Amino acid sequence: QVHLVESGGGLVQAGGSLRLSCAMSGRTFSNYPMGWFRQAPGKERGFVACISSNGGSTYYTDSVKGRFTISRDNVKNTVYLQMNNLKPDDTAVYYCAAAPTRYPATQTYEYDYWGQGIQVTVSS
Repeated sequence: QVHLVESGGGLVQAGGSLRLSCAMSGRTFSNYPMGWFRQAPGKERGFVACISSNGGSTYYTDSVKGRFTISRDNVKNTVYLQMNNLKPDDTAVYYCAAAPTRYPATQTYEYDYWGQGIQVTVSS
Protein backbone atom coordinates (compact mmCIF):
# COMPACT_ATOMS: atom_id res chain seq x y z
CA GLN A 1 0.00 0.00 0.00
CA VAL A 2 1.47 3.33 -1.07
CA HIS A 3 1.02 6.36 1.15
CA LEU A 4 1.82 9.93 0.17
CA VAL A 5 1.63 12.62 2.83
CA GLU A 6 2.02 16.31 1.99
CA SER A 7 3.14 18.99 4.43
CA GLY A 8 4.30 22.60 4.43
CA GLY A 9 1.24 24.41 3.14
CA GLY A 10 -0.33 27.48 4.67
CA LEU A 11 -1.08 31.17 4.22
CA VAL A 12 1.49 33.51 2.71
CA GLN A 13 1.47 37.01 1.29
CA ALA A 14 2.04 37.62 -2.40
CA GLY A 15 5.73 37.58 -3.17
CA GLY A 16 6.46 35.16 -0.37
CA SER A 17 7.71 31.57 -0.40
CA LEU A 18 6.64 28.16 0.79
CA ARG A 19 8.20 24.71 0.52
CA LEU A 20 5.91 21.73 0.19
CA SER A 21 7.09 18.24 1.11
CA CYS A 22 5.62 14.89 0.21
CA ALA A 23 6.79 11.74 1.97
CA MET A 24 6.18 8.38 0.36
CA SER A 25 5.99 4.96 1.99
CA GLY A 26 5.01 1.49 0.90
CA ARG A 27 7.11 1.25 -2.24
CA THR A 28 10.69 1.90 -3.34
CA PHE A 29 10.55 5.66 -3.75
CA SER A 30 13.60 5.87 -6.00
CA ASN A 31 11.86 3.78 -8.65
CA TYR A 32 9.16 6.35 -9.33
CA PRO A 33 8.95 9.66 -11.09
CA MET A 34 6.90 12.08 -9.01
CA GLY A 35 4.60 14.96 -9.77
CA TRP A 36 2.84 17.92 -8.19
CA PHE A 37 -0.64 19.06 -9.18
CA ARG A 38 -2.98 21.74 -7.87
CA GLN A 39 -6.70 22.39 -7.80
CA ALA A 40 -8.25 25.79 -7.25
CA PRO A 41 -11.93 26.16 -6.26
CA GLY A 42 -14.19 25.50 -9.22
CA LYS A 43 -11.33 24.34 -11.45
CA GLU A 44 -9.97 21.01 -12.54
CA ARG A 45 -6.83 19.56 -11.02
CA GLY A 46 -3.90 20.72 -13.12
CA PHE A 47 -0.25 19.83 -13.58
CA VAL A 48 2.44 21.87 -11.84
CA ALA A 49 5.74 19.98 -12.07
CA CYS A 50 7.29 16.53 -12.27
CA ILE A 51 10.69 15.00 -11.65
CA SER A 52 12.34 11.84 -12.92
CA SER A 53 13.09 8.95 -10.60
CA ASN A 54 16.76 9.88 -10.14
CA GLY A 55 16.06 13.62 -10.00
CA GLY A 56 18.08 14.36 -13.11
CA SER A 57 15.18 15.73 -15.13
CA THR A 58 12.39 18.14 -14.25
CA TYR A 59 9.42 19.56 -16.14
CA TYR A 60 7.13 22.48 -15.31
CA THR A 61 3.93 24.07 -16.46
CA ASP A 62 4.64 27.46 -18.01
CA SER A 63 2.95 29.52 -15.30
CA VAL A 64 5.41 28.40 -12.61
CA LYS A 65 8.66 28.29 -14.56
CA GLY A 66 11.32 30.39 -12.86
CA ARG A 67 9.33 30.53 -9.60
CA PHE A 68 8.85 26.91 -8.53
CA THR A 69 11.47 24.19 -8.17
CA ILE A 70 10.77 20.49 -7.79
CA SER A 71 13.41 18.31 -6.16
CA ARG A 72 13.67 14.98 -4.38
CA ASP A 73 15.70 13.18 -1.75
CA ASN A 74 15.77 9.45 -2.47
CA VAL A 75 17.27 8.73 0.95
CA LYS A 76 14.45 10.50 2.78
CA ASN A 77 11.80 9.21 0.31
CA THR A 78 10.55 12.75 -0.10
CA VAL A 79 9.76 15.06 -2.99
CA TYR A 80 9.71 18.83 -2.54
CA LEU A 81 8.16 21.81 -4.25
CA GLN A 82 9.89 25.11 -3.48
CA MET A 83 7.55 27.94 -4.38
CA ASN A 84 8.94 31.47 -4.62
CA ASN A 85 7.39 34.77 -5.64
CA LEU A 86 3.95 33.36 -4.94
CA LYS A 87 0.92 35.02 -6.52
CA PRO A 88 -2.75 34.95 -5.52
CA ASP A 89 -3.41 32.80 -8.61
CA ASP A 90 -1.25 30.09 -7.00
CA THR A 91 -3.91 29.61 -4.32
CA ALA A 92 -5.06 25.99 -4.50
CA VAL A 93 -4.96 22.60 -2.88
CA TYR A 94 -1.66 21.02 -3.89
CA TYR A 95 -1.33 17.28 -4.43
CA CYS A 96 1.71 15.08 -4.90
CA ALA A 97 1.42 12.04 -7.12
CA ALA A 98 3.54 8.98 -7.85
CA ALA A 99 4.11 6.27 -10.41
CA PRO A 100 3.16 7.80 -13.71
CA THR A 101 2.98 5.51 -16.68
CA ARG A 102 5.55 7.62 -18.51
CA TYR A 103 7.83 10.59 -17.96
CA PRO A 104 7.19 13.44 -18.23
CA ALA A 105 3.56 12.95 -17.30
CA THR A 106 1.25 15.95 -17.05
CA GLN A 107 -2.19 14.33 -16.86
CA THR A 108 -3.89 13.13 -13.69
CA TYR A 109 -4.87 9.79 -15.22
CA GLU A 110 -1.21 8.96 -15.79
CA TYR A 111 -0.49 8.71 -12.04
CA ASP A 112 -1.33 5.72 -9.85
CA TYR A 113 -0.98 7.16 -6.35
CA TRP A 114 -2.06 10.45 -4.77
CA GLY A 115 -1.64 12.31 -1.52
CA GLN A 116 -4.56 13.82 0.35
CA GLY A 117 -3.69 17.37 -0.67
CA ILE A 118 -2.62 20.46 1.25
CA GLN A 119 -3.94 24.00 1.12
CA VAL A 120 -1.80 26.88 -0.12
CA THR A 121 -3.35 30.33 0.16
CA VAL A 122 -1.65 33.45 -1.20
CA SER A 123 -3.07 36.76 -0.08
CA SER A 124 -2.74 39.94 -2.13
